[in-house]
Amino acid sequence: MSTQRVFVARLAGCSVFDPAGDRLGKVRDVVVMYRADDSPAVIGLVVEIPGRRHVFVSIGRVTSIASGQVITTGLINVRRFQPRAGEVRVMAELLGKTMHFVDGSGTAVVEDVAIERTRLGEWEIGQLFLRRPKTSASPFAKGPTAFADWSDVRESSTPGHEHTAEHLVASFSDLKPADLANTLLDLPEDRLLEVAEELPDDRLADALEEMPEDEQVHILEALGDERAADILDAMEPDDAADVLAQLPEDQREELLDLMEPDEAEDVRTLLQYGPDTAGGLMTSEPIVLSADSTIAEALALIRRHELHPALAAAVYITLPPYETPTGRLLGTVHFQRMLRYPPHERLGAIIDDTVDPLPVTATAGEVARLLATYNLVSLPVVDPARRLLGAVSIDDVLDYLLPRDWRSADSTGTSTTRRTR
Repeated sequence: MSTQRVFVARLAGCSVFDPAGDRLGKVRDVVVMYRADDSPAVIGLVVEIPGRRHVFVSIGRVTSIASGQVITTGLINVRRFQPRAGEVRVMAELLGKTMHFVDGSGTAVVEDVAIERTRLGEWEIGQLFLRRPKTSASPFAKGPTAFADWSDVRESSTPGHEHTAEHLVASFSDLKPADLANTLLDLPEDRLLEVAEELPDDRLADALEEMPEDEQVHILEALGDERAADILDAMEPDDAADVLAQLPEDQREELLDLMEPDEAEDVRTLLQYGPDTAGGLMTSEPIVLSADSTIAEALALIRRHELHPALAAAVYITLPPYETPTGRLLGTVHFQRMLRYPPHERLGAIIDDTVDPLPVTATAGEVARLLATYNLVSLPVVDPARRLLGAVSIDDVLDYLLPRDWRSADSTGTSTTRRTR
């Protein structure tokens, strides 16, 4: 069930602003990816910035689409937009397309497309505004209009293309990241790279995070530097840092320079710590709030679907600023504790300060012992001034402590790595 609907034809030309209210450009198109058993997912916007340059803004960087304007998180990548295979531009390619009604009642032309924000925070194509063929010979007559769900219509398919990479991507749409990773690694290498080219950045990033590091590096190198930088942007900072640490320094710096500035800054920070320390294991993007924030505000943040479950188990209370490195860490508020109090209660009233945070130099073994001792799934990491730098979650520690090839073996110990073809 959707919570917000916007028609693309009305969205085109709307201004795009950063959080401070500065105008970045205007919307020129909406980019979607087809899915096997669901409406196409919106993956981003084509935005025209000064100089008539068209750039891509990921839908994940859009915080609001309403009242004839779009609000983003701020910095955008100014590389010129180049559509990739499998990406469909709504204005340029979908409007004007003839669709067939699945009930056999004829055809209609797409005149507008509604994109809808679901309760999970994702955007997808909702209804189509269609015009059927006219029934009168009058040159001034127009055919009747109709609304239809995506599932009510179909496009004409081209024979002989049932097994293209685009179709494979659609068939993989419902796989969990770990299953997608295993499925990709079981493909012949040329097919794997072909499908990787087709996958949306965030989807491929999720899959790469579930692969052995040598496979991650191999795929990113094959995709080219600009696409690799986009994938690294979409990865969790700690996972991106792990991949980049495997590369020669000159290649690493080149990719960092191509990444979004704010994402690259997070990754550079993590790269300065040893891989077997709390600093090397942590993510730099935990949930940070002030003591005056309410339980309702905290629950709204941890409800975000893209947030890792381990990081959603707790929020960290600090003095300003509230982005890492923050002000002094005051303590932690665990998810279960929030559920025991009314939504309007201030977080400062229910802080848990009984567990000491991890120093950034703590070893992986020390981190594991503390998590086990206090039955926690995450712990804050601080510098000597007790400023919050990030959080280590139990999955980060397990990734480090398990054998390097653990992702390549099933429960019986049988290798499941990609076979040589």
